[in-house]
Amino acid sequence: MAVGLFRVCLVVVTAIINHPLLFPRENATVPENEEEIIRKMQAHQEKLQLEQLRLEEEVARLAAEKEAPEQMVDEGQQQNDTRAAWDLWSTLCMILFLLIEVWRQDHQDGSSLECPGSDEDELPGLGGTPLQGLTLPNKATLSHFYERCIRGSTADAARTREFVEGFVDDLLEALRSICNRDSDMEVEDFIGVDSMYENWQVDRPLLCHLFVPFTPPEPYRFHPELWCSSRPVPLDRQGYAQIKVVRADGDVQGCICGKTKLGEDMLCLLHGKNKTAAQSEDGGLEDLLCAAESPYLDSMQVMKWFQTALTKAWHRIAHKYEFDLAFGQLETPGSLKIKFRSGKFMPFQLMPVIQCDDSDLYFISHLSREPSGEVAASSTDWLLSFAVYERHFLRMMLKALPEGACHLSCLQIACFLLSKQSRLTGPSGLSSYHLKTALLHLLLSRRAADWQASQLDVRLHELLRFLEKSLLEKKLPHFFLGNRKVPESMGLPEAMHRAEPLNLFRPFVLQRSLYRKTVDSFYEMLKNAPALIAEYSLHVPSDHAILPPKAVIL
Repeated sequence: MAVGLFRVCLVVVTAIINHPLLFPRENATVPENEEEIIRKMQAHQEKLQLEQLRLEEEVARLAAEKEAPEQMVDEGQQQNDTRAAWDLWSTLCMILFLLIEVWRQDHQDGSSLECPGSDEDELPGLGGTPLQGLTLPNKATLSHFYERCIRGSTADAARTREFVEGFVDDLLEALRSICNRDSDMEVEDFIGVDSMYENWQVDRPLLCHLFVPFTPPEPYRFHPELWCSSRPVPLDRQGYAQIKVVRADGDVQGCICGKTKLGEDMLCLLHGKNKTAAQSEDGGLEDLLCAAESPYLDSMQVMKWFQTALTKAWHRIAHKYEFDLAFGQLETPGSLKIKFRSGKFMPFQLMPVIQCDDSDLYFISHLSREPSGEVAASSTDWLLSFAVYERHFLRMMLKALPEGACHLSCLQIACFLLSKQSRLTGPSGLSSYHLKTALLHLLLSRRAADWQASQLDVRLHELLRFLEKSLLEKKLPHFFLGNRKVPESMGLPEAMHRAEPLNLFRPFVLQRSLYRKTVDSFYEMLKNAPALIAEYSLHVPSDHAILPPKAVIL
């Protein structure tokens, strides 16, 4: 191979040196017949080129025969090195992207109101303009609309609350009178929550939501097992807990119904029947409020117990009233409906709840209509409700905001638009609870002076932009869970401050069809908003009255 390379180099160098145009000889005389000389030189050059090509082909053939095995080994090694380098770079890039995402999550301001760009693959045609160029009516039109369509329901809400609270007091007192204090659940006084007690109810008919805490008989107690204080749980279980029924002395076995003689018409609320009777008839002990062969409270069993207890309590006091009482929604425990003889009705919800330690947190059955729209995987899962803290926070903010602040007005108008849109296109994944959560975040991030009544149009537009941003990002953090900006004066348990933030829009990440429907419905609502506000400002539909002029109690 070395000899061949030498021959090739020698031919090339010789051809270059002997080329007369590149290196002309000194003292040479130019022949008379120049054309003949040029022709011979060209012929000689062609021969040299042919010889050069032949030698190059021979050298290439010899080199290929000798280096073929080595080349295969080198190529394999090169491929392995390339693959290893690619894997290394892929890993480094992935780590870099993860670090960027973690940094973004940690440093992103949750109250930022800048609307992100849309995902063209998922949300085609949304454009980059916030709210797609929505132009809300001016402040005067919004104020006129609010006065005509929303403020008028305030007086009705106060009368409705007064009537429902008086009736529920009587109903719960009747329930306690038929219970055996030694073996039955102890029912406490009700607690008013949600929009009717936060003064932003807009839907008709007016609906009161009342919590009814209950506790087990002595020596039992409820021991909640929070998801944030035990072993790691899946994302869809965050916000839930299991309620364990234990004895105060730590012994979870046995029941006082085996030590107390119950009447023929009395049932132990921890067990369906007297222990001996259950063993003789059913061949074993079957829990009434706990899941089968489990110490954990079962929401299905609680629903049956609560509805049965309410039915018995109503039968005791029914003769005092000139109306009927019926269950409104069978899948929701405590969903009741007062039916007047005139055909009018008044719905309200009386929900059995369990207090979380000594705080204002309560566990509610997943069978209720929860604000997050979640459905528990097990009947022993109970959702943690911050409804009482939400009411406290709004009351605390009301004292700090200017007189006549527009924060509740913004929420009411947004809920009004959402309610009308739901009637047009059907319900979506967006609820009034999401709107309230967005408002709570804005209240915490904005100065008190920004909520003056004159800023109604600006704050409403800001609320809708915040909601749009959250939808596009599929991320709406729970206001209390993991939010370290919540004032300490709220008295929120420390475990809630330390808990991981809970994304209320997490179902949109898993359910693409629901997300698409929700986004379409949201933008349709924005499109219809100016026309709806203008129409209802001129003509207010007459809702049928809910309350009679005067409730008759015999």
